[in-house]
Amino acid sequence: MTVITRFAPSPTGNLHVGNVRTALHNWLWARKHGGRFLLRIDDTDRERSKEDYVEAIRTDLAWLGLDVDGEERQSARFALYDEAFARLKAAGRVYACYETPEELDIRRKVLLSRGLPPVYERQPEGAPVPEGRAPHWRFRLDHDAPIAWTDLIRGPQHFEPKTLSDPVVRRADGSWLYLLPSVIDDIAMGISHVVRGEDHVSNTAAQIQMFAALGAEPPEFAHEALLVGTEGKLSKRLGALGMADWRAAGIEPIALAALLARLGTSDPVEPVTTLDPLIAGIDFARFGRAPARFDEGELALLNQKILHHTPYAAVAPRLPAAIDEARWIAIRPNLATVAEAADWVAVFDGPFAPPAPDAADRPVLAAAAAAAPAIDWSADPWHALTGAAKAATGAKGRALFLPLRRALTGRDHGPDMGELLPLIARDEAIARLSTA
Repeated sequence: MTVITRFAPSPTGNLHVGNVRTALHNWLWARKHGGRFLLRIDDTDRERSKEDYVEAIRTDLAWLGLDVDGEERQSARFALYDEAFARLKAAGRVYACYETPEELDIRRKVLLSRGLPPVYERQPEGAPVPEGRAPHWRFRLDHDAPIAWTDLIRGPQHFEPKTLSDPVVRRADGSWLYLLPSVIDDIAMGISHVVRGEDHVSNTAAQIQMFAALGAEPPEFAHEALLVGTEGKLSKRLGALGMADWRAAGIEPIALAALLARLGTSDPVEPVTTLDPLIAGIDFARFGRAPARFDEGELALLNQKILHHTPYAAVAPRLPAAIDEARWIAIRPNLATVAEAADWVAVFDGPFAPPAPDAADRPVLAAAAAAAPAIDWSADPWHALTGAAKAATGAKGRALFLPLRRALTGRDHGPDMGELLPLIARDEAIARLSTA
């Protein structure tokens, strides 16, 4: 079997982390099995669907490194839906209904008040048709055919059709709801695996009968636990943050992918610099049933760890010209984002104004300034400099190293000075020590 997965967003807003996690798992599964990953734009809601969001979806997937093997748009497939709908109608599997939303709501409340499940009650054959009302259409579930499948994450699933309402598949104005067009597309596109959130489980039960009614075998399903925030649910704030927000915050796409790929699984979240380990490691048998918790702090920490292993070539186009490979290697253990590299240009090349030293530090700085002109800068200038200052003053440890670090970099913390100092121009370093 050729593995074909799909990501089917509605272009009514920006992708958030929950959407991206679904897209990522579909992409990883297809790539692991040498298959295809398709993008389906579910734009049947003509009022809310915007072309700007379509472009943003493409941009976000590309930023994450999720290349697409084909794209379809539901708005271009209405003829296909009409043909399948006519077949189902002729077979008696879709039927017209005339209740208003208000009437349905009253009926649900009546059933609940009686302690009964609020399942839609089919009208008897030959019931009068209300004058002047256009029908909406429901799919007729086969109550004699129990619905069962083995979910790749949740294991054996079983639904009694009598406990489900016949789902509405088409509105009175002729527009489509999600369930039936999705099935028609999955058949036409040859989808082998549907990976989505566990909130679709009951939809899957109805859709399995739709596949059968259209003479097709259903794909395999994997319903993953939903993503939640640290406060217990996917907050409105997290749900509103799009990929552009994460880019602006300096999050690397590989960091977001590394976190989302493993959340909710028994595999550890690890810093990686390519998608290859994530492709090799995806296994739905290792996904758990508990909600997957997304923590922005964990993402920021993972972003730092990944930067500490990121080669210069991967970030060079985003670095200031003054940051060459040697300088990048020296400063990357101290960066939270690539953008912070720009802050180090002045440390390397100036202009630079050392902070005023404490009186107790002046002897160390004076000794270092006196020794610096005679030091061979091509060898190991830091240890030569500290050795000379120590010999002249007897200072050692923090009292020796911190004043020199401050004078040379303006910072209390940073890269190993043995690596950093040779990357600062000799005359610039001597001038800083003399000024301090």
